Amino acid sequence: MKGSSLHRLQIARGHLDKVLRMVQRDEYCIDILTQSQAVQSALREVDALVLENHLQHCVVNAVKGSPDEKNNAIAEVVKVFRKK
Repeated sequence: MKGSSLHRLQIARGHLDKVLRMVQRDEYCIDILTQSQAVQSALREVDALVLENHLQHCVVNAVKGSPDEKNNAIAEVVKVFRKK
């Protein structure tokens, strides 16, 4: 997971660097938006990888634990989605 996440974050950083250069050069707005969407897409992919890892490891272990651990793990994941 770490390797995949780092790779996708590097991709996002590359896209973001390009967005910054495009804005500095006053490039065409639609092109900037397209590049910005690429940044957002790369970050969503990182989020999905991190969430999947969390569910497969941390949440699974918490569910096997006490009822409080299970409830806390579920509440923690739900809280992340409620922030959106």
